[in-house]
Amino acid sequence: MLSGILGRVLPASQVRTSDELVQSLDLSAGDSRAKRSAFWTMLALSAVIAVGGVLTDSTATVIGAMIIAPLSTPIMAIALGIVRQRPTDAVRTTVLGCLLVIGVGLVVSAVVPSGYDLLKNSQVTGRTSPGIMDLVSALATGAAGAVALARRDVAAVLPGVAIAISLVPPLVVAGVCLGRGALWLAAGASVLFLSNLFALVFAGMVLFAAAGHGTPPKDRRERPARRARRVLGLLFVIVLVPLAAHTAATLLLTVWTERAEAAAERWISRQPHASVSRVYTASRTVHIEVRSRDAPPPVDPLLADLRGRVPGRLAVVVETTRGERVDAGAIGGS
Repeated sequence: MLSGILGRVLPASQVRTSDELVQSLDLSAGDSRAKRSAFWTMLALSAVIAVGGVLTDSTATVIGAMIIAPLSTPIMAIALGIVRQRPTDAVRTTVLGCLLVIGVGLVVSAVVPSGYDLLKNSQVTGRTSPGIMDLVSALATGAAGAVALARRDVAAVLPGVAIAISLVPPLVVAGVCLGRGALWLAAGASVLFLSNLFALVFAGMVLFAAAGHGTPPKDRRERPARRARRVLGLLFVIVLVPLAAHTAATLLLTVWTERAEAAAERWISRQPHASVSRVYTASRTVHIEVRSRDAPPPVDPLLADLRGRVPGRLAVVVETTRGERVDAGAIGGS
């Protein structure tokens, strides 16, 4: 059954030969000088475009950087090299490319105004909090890219794959965050990039092997290939752990915020002409924004209602449309 499905996904009449794939992905094959010149030129330009799009919070500009970024080429070459058990400099090219993009972000971060708030930029926050679904999407995108490369008749989907798999933008964000001293944000963006990279390599290995590009195991070649697969699997698990932990933390935070919102609604219902406009949690603090013509009611009943529903170490802050701010303190008391 599996072979029948693979036969439909990768029909023999449309599958590219190994030589064709090598010419497309290996920068050292054919006219290597021209290939490398084009790769580094387009990667540098895409990094500049990406950092401009990130800092101006422009989704359209970031998408433009994704389309022209050629970083997926050496990454897929890594997958093909593992499957074919042939040495390649794709790993070196990928590492140097990553350092170039991060460097662009670092350099540009030096001219960012000191009061610039990274957490108010959706391009930054959207790439510093990866979760399990990001990995699932990356796997599906990597599979789509591998199919498009392995088949002659679906190459038109590659621009869409470039948009869906985020490679250059998270590296730029990591560079900018490093330059601003936001190490945790930089780590989050780096994890997102690594999860996308490993997903691309993993999906590429599976599809390229299914397309028949693997080399039959032969004595000395077999052991390095197995070692490479094991290392890749280990790295994949290393990336999966923080993604799973962050996903679990995000789900818990959502539950706690919903409980806090329900408690805030019960609390404010005692006061006429007052309502809760927004509840959100940030930096271990539950922020409750209230619409009211008068001062808010005492917060002690609110804290009492929250105890046992959300962690006691969280603090509560009430903000009103009158410009008042009430720091209610920790829910568990002190």
